[in-house]
Amino acid sequence: MAEYKKIVTYLAAIFILLSIIGGSFYIILGGKDFGLSKNRVEVIYVQGVMLTGSIPTGFGIATSEDITKSLKDASEDDGVKAIVMRINSPGGSPAAAEEIVSAMKKIKKPIVVSMGDVAASAAYYISAPADRIIANPDTITGSIGVIWEFQNRSKFYDKDGTSFYIAKSGEMKDMGGDWRGLSDEEKRYADQTIAEAYSRFVKEVADDRNISLSKVKDLADGRVYTGAKAKELGLVDEFGSLDDAIDVAASLGGIEGKPEVTYANKPSLSRLLFGGEKMDISRYTSYYIDGPYGRMLSVS
Repeated sequence: MAEYKKIVTYLAAIFILLSIIGGSFYIILGGKDFGLSKNRVEVIYVQGVMLTGSIPTGFGIATSEDITKSLKDASEDDGVKAIVMRINSPGGSPAAAEEIVSAMKKIKKPIVVSMGDVAASAAYYISAPADRIIANPDTITGSIGVIWEFQNRSKFYDKDGTSFYIAKSGEMKDMGGDWRGLSDEEKRYADQTIAEAYSRFVKEVADDRNISLSKVKDLADGRVYTGAKAKELGLVDEFGSLDDAIDVAASLGGIEGKPEVTYANKPSLSRLLFGGEKMDISRYTSYYIDGPYGRMLSVS
């Protein structure tokens, strides 16, 4: 009898241990239901400045690689009937936005954008192709435009006694170097480059939102709009929260009743365990932030 009790106690302990381990993995994976549900809405977070590159997510950077992978996974999952992109971002690089938009346009399932506090500039760029855009009346959005930033620290170097010798194969090879300002020719070239990127941006918005190109250009002078004003201008479809966006996505996806929801890249326990806000991501972003060519951004 004593031996039997030992076995029962041992098995019970194993069961409890396995339950704890299973529950931990469930939390670490963000609460996913492992694809068992066949009528789901998948929420994909776009939180932070958008850049390309293998940068850890959840630390103020939203990488196009992470977002496009989440979009592709949701697209290929038969259990996912619709997608919500929850956006809290001031924008980012045009290249990152273009990669995300390209991935969105390959998906046949409904995509609904839920704007949070800010969804401006490049973040609006990736919102435009969605089937529905839902914002709060005081969401900050718009800021349709492109900026290319250069620094001229030549006076600082002169004062510090630092001098440079630049051997280059072409007149513009060191364009953007902070040891000098831009020449008039370089300024004209920078303006032309910005105009090229800007034209792609406004055309994307015009095509996706079914607004005339001339009207978009009138709106696209870089100013931000509240969600209320954006709705009035046709940049946003309706007001609502993330839950409202999920309900709209479920309806567009043909889900009856209350939808089940999974989260592709929601900040979870794993990011707290294997990282944290003290993590230094500068080594991942220095190629862009501290690069020698200035920073071209679609960012407010």
